[in-house]
Amino acid sequence: MKFVMPKLPFALSLFSLSLLLVFFFAFPLTSLRRPASSVTVANEEIRIRRGYTSYEAYIQHQLNKTQNPKLRKVWTTRDWDRKVRVFSTFFQRLSDVGLLSNGSKALSIGARVGQEVAALRLIGVEDSIGLDLVPRPPLVVKGDFHAQPFDAETFDFEFSNVFDHALYPEKFVGEIERTLKPGGVCVIHVSLHGKTDKYSANDLYSVKPLVKLFKRSKVVEVREIDGFGLDTEIVFRKNKD
Repeated sequence: MKFVMPKLPFALSLFSLSLLLVFFFAFPLTSLRRPASSVTVANEEIRIRRGYTSYEAYIQHQLNKTQNPKLRKVWTTRDWDRKVRVFSTFFQRLSDVGLLSNGSKALSIGARVGQEVAALRLIGVEDSIGLDLVPRPPLVVKGDFHAQPFDAETFDFEFSNVFDHALYPEKFVGEIERTLKPGGVCVIHVSLHGKTDKYSANDLYSVKPLVKLFKRSKVVEVREIDGFGLDTEIVFRKNKD
């Protein structure tokens, strides 16, 4: 006896084809091939880049950039004046709206060679210092932003444009809130729409997860910026109580 494949009704065939198309659009082959660690956590809009065998391996990866002699030469020569000028514009605006003053004790987190510190001092915030894995006296002291080497409630103002380098964002933010004085201001520059580099340890797709990490602070403002590949500025003020 010959087996004859039954023909599907035309409407059923269309329905099956529609389901197949929906599947491929919703789950493209590229996403199926991606490792689980590269998928954005649902409803969190932040992704941690895994793959380090140890915390020491992560630190060494960061040092590969910070200690790169070619990069350090660029940062201290042809990049210096331009970046100091742009950062001073950001800081002057914050000063103009009362979020920073000449009397503020300020910290720049992940300051590299100290351009942000030079910019703060340029606009009159003399009591300013930077923190990085590689020190550059007198502008930058050595330290890990996951465990700042400062006492609690030390600073009136903290700035960072290296949030994407934090392997443990909750520790990064926790240290800011620990060392910031009550009523103090923290300014974070992040990229929500642009591409970060291979040294980034996380990818942020919205300000929401960052805001959630600040347990003892309130958002003052969020605005778009053009900050060396970073597109968003979020300003926080630590609660006074």
